[in-house]
Amino acid sequence: MTKRVFFSIALTLSLLVGAVSAQAAEGGAELMSAHVNLKDKASLQRGARLYFNYCSGCHSLHFMRYSRMAKDLGLTEKEVMNNLNFTGAKFRGHAIAAMHEADAAKWFGKAPPDLSLKVAEKGSDYVYSYLNSFYLDPERPVGWNNVVFPNASMPNPLWELQGLQVAEKGKAEDGSEVVEHLKLEQPGRMSPEQFHEATRDLTAFLTYVSEPAALKRESMGIWVLLYLAAFTFLAYLLKHEYWKDVH
Repeated sequence: MTKRVFFSIALTLSLLVGAVSAQAAEGGAELMSAHVNLKDKASLQRGARLYFNYCSGCHSLHFMRYSRMAKDLGLTEKEVMNNLNFTGAKFRGHAIAAMHEADAAKWFGKAPPDLSLKVAEKGSDYVYSYLNSFYLDPERPVGWNNVVFPNASMPNPLWELQGLQVAEKGKAEDGSEVVEHLKLEQPGRMSPEQFHEATRDLTAFLTYVSEPAALKRESMGIWVLLYLAAFTFLAYLLKHEYWKDVH
């Protein structure tokens, strides 16, 4: 039985590693580490501000209510409704994009994806790397491309903050053209360090959105461990008491 358990764990880990490798291979680029910290409530608040100012016009969070977000992130109803709700939705309503899906499908061919579970699907490193990997590409319909997700059909929503990146390309072994490096050609409103911190905040917020219960679960973890330790100690004393006269 023990061997089967260890085999199952090893198989699960190998599948997870394979999934991460597949994510990195999607664009042939190595993913950057997001270093998301869900305990940093200020980071989550900054990420929420970035999301609703730069992403919510096109993308929805169908599984997130404004009221739940306010409670989890330590925000008041007034703060949320005045600073994060730009669609006129009710406080207990879901964070739906300002752009209607029918209009999006007509203008872009399909509606932009819901981002509620994007980090759960791709991982925080993938999302963080994607946000940092846009570059100008005049051959693309929207004028942008992405190293992590080649031929992405969306422009860089944060270009004013990041600036304009261009790709320095080389040749792969098979002769195909590959992006070797991204160069900041025109600076944005933020320095590269500030922009990386901003995209880390945005990734942290989307990580929270993918599993809001993680905030409570992590805070309860230490108490669960203490309970198990105390229960184990009491179980040991009980066993010792029951069996002390057997021999």
